[in-house]
Amino acid sequence: MRIDKAGDRAFARRVSIVVAILGVAVLLWYLVDVLLLVFGAILVAVLLRAAAEPIDALTGIGDNWALATATLAVTLVITVAITLFGAEVRAQTLKLLETLPDAWDIFIERTLRGDLRDEIMERAEDAVPAAGQMIGNVLLGAWSVAGGISAVVLIVVGGLYLAAQPDIYRRGFLLLLPDDGKRAAGAETLDAMGEALKLWLLGQVATMGFIFVVTLAGLWLIGVPAALALAVFAGLAQFVPIIGPIVAALPALLVALTESWQMVLWVLGLYVVIQQVESNLVTPLVQRRTVQLPPALPLFAVVVFGLLFGLAGVLLATPLAVLAFVGIKKLWVRDTLGETTRLPGEPAPAEVPRPGE
Repeated sequence: MRIDKAGDRAFARRVSIVVAILGVAVLLWYLVDVLLLVFGAILVAVLLRAAAEPIDALTGIGDNWALATATLAVTLVITVAITLFGAEVRAQTLKLLETLPDAWDIFIERTLRGDLRDEIMERAEDAVPAAGQMIGNVLLGAWSVAGGISAVVLIVVGGLYLAAQPDIYRRGFLLLLPDDGKRAAGAETLDAMGEALKLWLLGQVATMGFIFVVTLAGLWLIGVPAALALAVFAGLAQFVPIIGPIVAALPALLVALTESWQMVLWVLGLYVVIQQVESNLVTPLVQRRTVQLPPALPLFAVVVFGLLFGLAGVLLATPLAVLAFVGIKKLWVRDTLGETTRLPGEPAPAEVPRPGE
C-alpha cells in the first residue's frame, strides 16, 4: 500500500488553515469590546482629519499643524460650550431625573384605572430589590460609569494618535495582504471606507445640530421644563437613526404630562413635525453630499449589532453599516461582479445625452 505523503501534507495544511481561521474568529469574538473601542477611536480620528483638511487648504500650514489647530479648535468649542451651558444643562438634567419618576406615576394614574393600575403598582413594588442587592447595583453602576469614562478617554486619546499618523496604521494593515493585486484593492477599499465615514460623520454632526436647535426652540416656546437638557438629549440621540428620536421623545412627553394633556399634545406634535422635516428635507439635502444608505439598513443594523454587542453596538451600528455598505459595493459589486456603482465621495457620472439631443 502506497502512502501519498504529498496529499497528506496538503490535507494537513488545509486543516491547519481552517483551525487557524476558527482560532482567529474566536479570539476576535472575545476581543470584540476592544475592537469596538478601536473603531470608536477611528471615528474620532476621521472627524479630526475632516476638520483639519479645510484648515490646511485655507492656510497651507501643513498637515500636522492643521490637525493640531483642528484639535485645539474642537477642544475650545467644547470648553466654551461647557462653560456657558454646562451648569444649566447639569441643573436641568438633575431636575429632569427627579421629575421623571413622578411623571411616570402620573402617567400610570391618568391612563390606567382600577384593578389594572393596582396590579401594576403591586408588581412594581414586588420588583424592588432588597437592600443588599441595591448596594450591589449602586456599586455596579459606579463601576459602569467609571468604565464608561475610561472608555471615552481611551477612544479620544486613541483617536488623536490615529489622526496624527494614519499612514502608519494603513500601511501596517495592507502589509497583511498578499502583494498580488489584493493589496492595491485593499488600499482602494480603505480609502473609500475612510471617505464614506468622513462624509457620514459630517452629515450626522449637521443633522444633530439641526435637531438640537429646533427642539430647544420648540420646547422653549411651548414652555416645557428642562428644555435645554431635553434638546441636548434629542441632538445626541439623533446619532442612532430611527430608534434614537423615538427614545428622545419619551422623557419630553413624560415631563409634559406633569403639566397638562394639552402640553403633551403640543410636544408630540413638535417632535413629529421635527422628524418629518428632518427625514424629508434635511436628511435628503445632507445625503446628497454624504452617504445615502437604504432606509431599512440602519434600522436592522441597530437591531443586529445591539443584540450582539449591547449598547456599544447600538451606538456604533450605523457607522459599521456604512463600512459594510461601502465594502460590499467596492469589493463585490464593482470588483467581483464588474457592475458600475458609485461610491460615496465619487463624482456623479455625467448624464448620457438622449438620441437627438
